[in-house]
Amino acid sequence: MPLLKDIWRVGIVAAPMQGLLTPGALAGQTVSWLPEEGPLRFLADPFGTWRDGRLHLFAEAYDYRDRKGVIELLVLDDAFKVVERSRVLEEAWHLSYPILIEAEGETYMLPEAHRSGRLTLYRAAAFPNRWEPAATITLDQVPIDATPVFHEGLWWLFYTPASSKLEKVAALHVAYAENLLGPWTPHPGNPVRMDPASARPGGTPLVIDGALVLPVQDCVRTYGGALRPLRIHTLTPDRFEATAGEAITAPAGFAPYRRGLHTLSSAGGVTLIDAKRQHWSPATLALDVRRRLARTFKPLG
Repeated sequence: MPLLKDIWRVGIVAAPMQGLLTPGALAGQTVSWLPEEGPLRFLADPFGTWRDGRLHLFAEAYDYRDRKGVIELLVLDDAFKVVERSRVLEEAWHLSYPILIEAEGETYMLPEAHRSGRLTLYRAAAFPNRWEPAATITLDQVPIDATPVFHEGLWWLFYTPASSKLEKVAALHVAYAENLLGPWTPHPGNPVRMDPASARPGGTPLVIDGALVLPVQDCVRTYGGALRPLRIHTLTPDRFEATAGEAITAPAGFAPYRRGLHTLSSAGGVTLIDAKRQHWSPATLALDVRRRLARTFKPLG
């Protein structure tokens, strides 16, 4: 385990996402940062929606001491001040990337949960606090950061497989369905893209000038080091063609959170982002030593 720990921080950019998909576009933007979480903790992967004049922001809450993400809700007023916070989804396994979907009058969440060995779609039984499993999505691989979008008459799902360290960041897969709840058909060209600089999904897909644009992570230098817009030219059940744009990095004004940027998600007229710094302290060293000792002297039987 690396001694340097990634610490992410969530911000709200007072601009639509469509205007932030070029290098340098984040510089000079007004960003309302959520408070830091404290030692060895962070919030990441923000997705949100507006209800009754308030922004309902869902994010992964992570603590390095137990190494298991949960999904928390932060309700913000129109000045982006947190007025309510609660834990809304927790499982026995790690959860992150709580992307929201509106379909047929229902609100759904599709969190990343590859350590469960499956992908579970949740329905809001009572928005925003109560969520229940609605369907298990079966694919060709156990997916990471699965990102759905309805486009030209079909539901499309973009993801990378949990099969290897490289494929987690480099192998873009696609599936399609007539209904969000499935059944889903993996694309015959999977992986449709193999590139650690432009494969792993990183936010909300948008349609721009008739083409679908998917934010993807650039993980060449570091995990979640930057984002790129992946412009998809051809998307059919048997064909896929796309071109990646230039890298979007955290600007100087984000310091000390300049080591990474791995989510761009649209929420009405604002955009949700997360940026990272890397942290080392005696506490992180002690945590890693205890964990290694626990593995080494794990009781038998």
